[in-house]
Amino acid sequence: MSWIADLHIHSHNSIATSKDCNLQQLYRWAGLKGVSLVGTGDFTHPGWRQELKKQLVAAESGFYRLVDSPKPEIPNQPDVRFVISGEISTVYKKKGKTRKVHHLVVLPSLEAAESIANKLEERGFNLRSDGRPILGFDSYYLLDLILNLCPEVIFIPAHIWTPHFSVFGSKSGFDDLTECYEDLTTCIFALETGLSSDPAMNWQWSALDRFQLVSNSDAHNPQNLAREANLFAAEFSYRGLANALQGKGEDHFLGTIEFFPEEGKYHYDGHRNCDLCWEPSQTRAAGGICPKCGKPVTIGVLNRLNELADRPYGYRPEGAKEFQRLIPLRQIIATGLGMGENSQRVKQIYYQLLAEFGPEISILRDVAVNDLEEKAGIRISTAIKRLRNGNVTIQPGYDGVYGSISVFD
Repeated sequence: MSWIADLHIHSHNSIATSKDCNLQQLYRWAGLKGVSLVGTGDFTHPGWRQELKKQLVAAESGFYRLVDSPKPEIPNQPDVRFVISGEISTVYKKKGKTRKVHHLVVLPSLEAAESIANKLEERGFNLRSDGRPILGFDSYYLLDLILNLCPEVIFIPAHIWTPHFSVFGSKSGFDDLTECYEDLTTCIFALETGLSSDPAMNWQWSALDRFQLVSNSDAHNPQNLAREANLFAAEFSYRGLANALQGKGEDHFLGTIEFFPEEGKYHYDGHRNCDLCWEPSQTRAAGGICPKCGKPVTIGVLNRLNELADRPYGYRPEGAKEFQRLIPLRQIIATGLGMGENSQRVKQIYYQLLAEFGPEISILRDVAVNDLEEKAGIRISTAIKRLRNGNVTIQPGYDGVYGSISVFD
């Protein structure tokens, strides 16, 4: 059985998230996108856990379903399940440098979430102000605490290259995973590549070969679900999920659906305030200093990864999983029509295509171009064909500014 999972999202309790990040809307949009398993996000937040307890009931082992699941809106819509998850930020000093590292934590039960949250509150941490709590706590001790309470945890360093908040980030990260997690590094079996990098970039560094490279949306709005996601051929259960990520038995991790990494908001170097976007060679030539303000530029993911890489781009490790870069369907339709994504015409065609062909990911990956042309017209079908062939035009993102991408010049 194959299925799609998006494990890293946020609820309405996190800062800068949509009020629509509730279970009903997450269920709806996961189904429209074609996602069978979605993380709950924000398990440390007491208010969100109360919502989860009231609105979810146990389903497959380690997974939950809505108490009142709506009827399907479109053909082949999956009956969505939830798995308990959350992102935790740790800010601390180690080896004379301030570290800021984010972690994705996936758990087998609400009971495990409750015990971890209670232990963190006993330590004096405030879990109520933000769904993604910021803890003055070493990442090593966070992992140790969670393992002692829930040995079955899936603990994933999040968006590992983001400059400001990640284990390898240029501003506050490490040069080696064991510098961060020490002897507990062996308990980590997956890394989240983030929107600004993809597997092909990460294959350049041999130190990452033993880890599964996963991708998630980090959605702050339900409509952004599955902009990155994971593909599995595994038992549909927490055990199947964990086994697949560890490469155990007959449960398999197949690969990922990816953003074009250039579209991520930290791909290139630059200075947002000075409207400065540089590729790594330009940064090196300028000594890393912005010519407009005289301050250091923010070193992006591409530059930072190249700094640690020990292989050329294009190298593919043995056993590396497949991945496919996609653009959200509404963005494709808007480009094809020359309209804004929020225009009524774009929304109308979007829902018409879903009603005809099923979930968005299937339309982007599988539906025949001729069938799309018949229902949506030549420009939209051509746009999807060009996407599948990788024929896109990109202006890379930098220093917190998303890149722009188009299937037409």
